[in-house]
Amino acid sequence: MKGVLGGLLGLVGLSAVAGLLVTASVTPVLAMTGIAGSQAFGIFEDLPENLQIGAPMQQSTIYATGHDGNPVALASFYEQKRIPVTYEQIATVMYDAILASEDKNFYTHGGVNLGATLKAALGNVAGTTDRGASTITQQYVKNVQVQECEQEVDTAADDYSEQIEQCFLDAAVAEGSAGVQRKLQEMRYALKIEKEYSKNDILLGYLNIANFGGTIYGIEAAASRYFSTSAANLTLVQAATIAGMVQEPNRLRIDRPEGTYTDNAGVAHNGEADGYKETKDRRDYVIGQMLINDMITQAEHDEAVAAPVTPALSESKQGCAAAGDNAYFCQYVKAVIEDDEAFGDTPEERRSNLRRGGMQIFTSLDLRVQQTAIDAVKARVPQSMPGILVGGTGVSVEATTGRVLAMAQNTAFNESTEANLAAGETSQVFAADRAHGGSTYGFETGSTYKLFTLLRWLETGHSVNQVLDGRLKTFSPFTRCGDKVTNAAKINNFGNSGGSVSSVRQFTAQSLNTGFLAMAQQLDLCEINEVAKKLGVHYGNGDDITVGGTEVNLAPNDPFSSVLGSKSVAPLQMAGAYATVANNGIYCEPRVIDKVIGIDGQEVAPPETTCTQQLTPEVAATAAFALRGVMEGNGTGARANPDDGIPVIGKTGTAEKEHTMLVQSSTKVTTAVWVGNIDGRAPLKDFRNGDGTRLNDIRYGLAREIQRAANAVYGGDAFPKPDDKLIRQVMAEVPNVVGKSIEEATSILETAGFTVAVGSAVDSDQPVNVVAAQDPSGQAASGTTITISPSNGLGATVPDVAGQTKAQAQAALFGAGFTTVDFTGSCNPPEATVKSTSPAAGTATTKSTSIKVQCE
Repeated sequence: MKGVLGGLLGLVGLSAVAGLLVTASVTPVLAMTGIAGSQAFGIFEDLPENLQIGAPMQQSTIYATGHDGNPVALASFYEQKRIPVTYEQIATVMYDAILASEDKNFYTHGGVNLGATLKAALGNVAGTTDRGASTITQQYVKNVQVQECEQEVDTAADDYSEQIEQCFLDAAVAEGSAGVQRKLQEMRYALKIEKEYSKNDILLGYLNIANFGGTIYGIEAAASRYFSTSAANLTLVQAATIAGMVQEPNRLRIDRPEGTYTDNAGVAHNGEADGYKETKDRRDYVIGQMLINDMITQAEHDEAVAAPVTPALSESKQGCAAAGDNAYFCQYVKAVIEDDEAFGDTPEERRSNLRRGGMQIFTSLDLRVQQTAIDAVKARVPQSMPGILVGGTGVSVEATTGRVLAMAQNTAFNESTEANLAAGETSQVFAADRAHGGSTYGFETGSTYKLFTLLRWLETGHSVNQVLDGRLKTFSPFTRCGDKVTNAAKINNFGNSGGSVSSVRQFTAQSLNTGFLAMAQQLDLCEINEVAKKLGVHYGNGDDITVGGTEVNLAPNDPFSSVLGSKSVAPLQMAGAYATVANNGIYCEPRVIDKVIGIDGQEVAPPETTCTQQLTPEVAATAAFALRGVMEGNGTGARANPDDGIPVIGKTGTAEKEHTMLVQSSTKVTTAVWVGNIDGRAPLKDFRNGDGTRLNDIRYGLAREIQRAANAVYGGDAFPKPDDKLIRQVMAEVPNVVGKSIEEATSILETAGFTVAVGSAVDSDQPVNVVAAQDPSGQAASGTTITISPSNGLGATVPDVAGQTKAQAQAALFGAGFTTVDFTGSCNPPEATVKSTSPAAGTATTKSTSIKVQCE
């Protein structure tokens, strides 16, 4: 195959000479429109000669980190699918095909074909033709002008399509003086470009900007779309087919088997049925021109012409739908780009930059964790089920940075108006708040919200080893924003447990509702919510968590939402809060974009996120100490422990039997999962997935698998030791309950934070079932067991009868319950008085003891 790329680069001064010739040539044409003489020369000279050639619209691409640690494309956004290539990345045969059919003298002219242009200009004035007779340089100029016009159109405008169409019409206006003037300006720009750019640069620019049908722009995108190849690997037949499309791209495109247009009789043309006849005719013309210009041999020509038009289409899907199972993370990233001023000053500019700005957006998504999350969600949470709108999601964040590593969901991504949620189709991001494509309000957190009561408990100096009365009862009053409020409702524990008198650490491990209500009585409910707020938690609709927000059907003094978690929050926010505990009290805002490379190859500052110290390291370490109990032994989250040797903390949560959450974290990565009924109308326990697991138990295996994958990639360290002051044994006064009934004494001691053991009955003059003794008394550590000993009713105290007569003493001793009294001989004289007794006065003994009395 012979080429012409070694042709002339242009003659020195050719464009300057051409400028004079153009002016002279167009004067008769202008005269036909009523413009003559010096005015004709003035029009050409007054036209601007500099065309600002900016970067054409380019697709923006979102990347994740692949399994090998290298970037992997997730999705692209574009109005014009264009993949710019260098000169060397285009096959020689493609250059030959376009030059032979469009501008065989490209390397020898100065940018304008004077004879052809004059002929076309005369035709334009007469209204007989719209043929531009344009050189490739002139076509490049027109494409640049169209591109400039298109970039001014708002992508969200209602009449967007009409405005884009008008850009083409304005560039192609053909009749009268306006058409001539447009042609003159095109020529003047072409002459200037020829002086400032090399021929190769102009040819490359043309092939990178030209339209090849629909949203396919540039030779690389065309090669990929129509033949599933690259511009560098195009064959003669493929190159000639694509070169032929330039003339009428939408009419000659080959990705519509049904035909590209229909005639007046309703018959479709240029489709699979007629072998893409018009495209083949044009292709064969191109091949013929290549033969005439000695670019190919006769044999090559004959073989190429004999070949049918055979498309090998590759899908040109764009947007988050192209990201497949990663679409929900993509949707979150898209929301960030369209909302953050790092990508433009206005919403319109940000939308435009995403679809036109050619950005390379490198995200935090790590497919080494993400793929496991996808597999785990798909395997455990049904996409849809009869009788329930089932939803499930898992999200993982890097605790030390806030980078979102994984975001998986059970539904099929569908952002069309026909999406059927009942069939498991939605574009709603379950892990995110509404501002980032999430649900309207978020989902109820259940007991995962107890974290904030625990943190406030520690912030106020309380110990996790402090013992409280967490038995089932009505807890009242509480403090809300400094005011005392009453509560008349009683809340049950999971499994209808009666609660216990236990330590705060035990309450946490067992997620005891009544225990946390006992803690909350010593705190301020508003301050609990303030802790949540400073750790990034807000209602799913964006409202402040410290005010009413979306709480419904709750009395103004109801403490349960602030303590037990009947608040609607996105799982990602809960993950961020637990990550703060794992990160020594440093809260990092969620981050999904690591780096952005602009269309010019320069790095663009990504959206700013911050990491700030919100908890003291001592509080964070001690909270982690308590939360480890949840994931170990008999803790409520033990079934979710990855059991891979890496320590984890965590918390479970169930809300109204319709929402379940579980959050767990190593020191490196935090994972939050939610499984629930999207509209909250049916209890999860009534439904099971394919392997028979109840929906409210899915969270355990789901969280375990995702966290295990994160641990395998990111590892994890031992959590810091808890603060000594915050795990101290708390000393308290032991109430004196001697003389109280066993029941009353037990209640008094337990309310004071002690446990009670009833010892053996002891001799006492107290009535039966009345406490006769207790051990210890005075002060003891909170939670210490106090042994109380009831009276057996057989004890008595020897009364003091000294100085009494024998008869008086006998009456007093019998009256004290003693049955045997022995008076010695000294007591026989009637005037004798009692000197002493044995046992002595005040001695406690049994009533059967013989009391010996001695007189004076």
